[in-house]
Amino acid sequence: MNIPNKDNYRLQDKTQLVLKVNYFACLFSLFFGLICFFLLDIEGVVPYFFFAFSGLNFINTLLFKSHKNLTLTYNITSILAMVCGIIITLYSGGIRSPFIFVLAIVVFAGYVTTRVYGKIYLFINLLLVGLIFLHDVSNLNHGHDTIPETSKDWFAFLSILFAVYLLGGVFGRNLLKAHHKLYKSRREVQARIEEKETLLKEVHHRVKNNLQTVSSLLSLQSRSIEDDKISSIIKSSQNRVVSMAMVHEMLYKRDDYLSKIELKPYIEELCEYLIRSIKGGTNTIDLKLDVADIKLSIDTVIPLGLIINETVTNALKYGFPEGNSGEILIELSAQEEKKYELYLGDNGIGFPESVNPKNSKSLGLKLIHNLSRQLRGTIERDIETKGTYYRIVFEEIIEEFNSVD
Repeated sequence: MNIPNKDNYRLQDKTQLVLKVNYFACLFSLFFGLICFFLLDIEGVVPYFFFAFSGLNFINTLLFKSHKNLTLTYNITSILAMVCGIIITLYSGGIRSPFIFVLAIVVFAGYVTTRVYGKIYLFINLLLVGLIFLHDVSNLNHGHDTIPETSKDWFAFLSILFAVYLLGGVFGRNLLKAHHKLYKSRREVQARIEEKETLLKEVHHRVKNNLQTVSSLLSLQSRSIEDDKISSIIKSSQNRVVSMAMVHEMLYKRDDYLSKIELKPYIEELCEYLIRSIKGGTNTIDLKLDVADIKLSIDTVIPLGLIINETVTNALKYGFPEGNSGEILIELSAQEEKKYELYLGDNGIGFPESVNPKNSKSLGLKLIHNLSRQLRGTIERDIETKGTYYRIVFEEIIEEFNSVD
């Protein structure tokens, strides 16, 4: 199902508004001209320009059906309205003519269409009003008042009625209708967003439960295996699953923006879990965290969590043998150009510099380097500091999914 986007709705509203205003303006101009000619005894320029605007603008509005260019239709109407409005104003009293207020309708229509057109027509009409004033005070004879003295009050009344009805009865009413339609659409969109957020939270909840089930199965499996080496491998896999489950659990518990995870509580909870899981109650490890208040996408946090999981696990298993005490450090900060730096490691016994992912059989070491590349990052070992420390500079990863119609 194709749903019109916000721009389509806005264009439809503008099109309907401009066409309605044009038709009403044509009709009123025709009646105004007839009243001026037959009832108010106004002859010459004023009624003829009412007829001219009515006819030309009606043709302009009909042509929209063929070219479908709303900007062209609007600008032709505005130019016709300004030209006819200026001529009628000059021949109906100049700066004292009540018909001069029709120029404000052109400015109002400009702002309804776009802010740019509103500013343009505001400047043009202010300039025209100033020129009309200069024309009157300089006593030029380019225009004279053709309204009979007995018809001035009726002409003023009809001019004000014309302007008020166009502004209020046509523009105001249709703008209010468009506003109600927009408010209704906004409520519908908000309801859809809330529904999708609920479904998304449910998805994260189900994924978390499934991962916890996998973790429980791995835990049961490790207990039934007598080989300590295989049991340790299964336990490491369990910890990796838990690190991913924690991400979905944090997303499920959030009430605001569902696609970002706060790194500080996540890293703290993950490290505390790993220490409890591996060291148990005989913990002599000092955990030092210096994590900035950063929120990253799930596509970034999962590989980042696995890197931390592997590093902390290796430190707890091999960095502090025979219950030795020590320190695990994790620092995370934002850098320039939307990059982030992760510095982590331990001050344990470390391992030789000659050992690297290519010649090592350690799955954890290979994972740390592969996951760093997955984050479009660079990894280097800090060989000047005692123990095992890594510096990883990475980017935020946001996967884009294309919807299928």
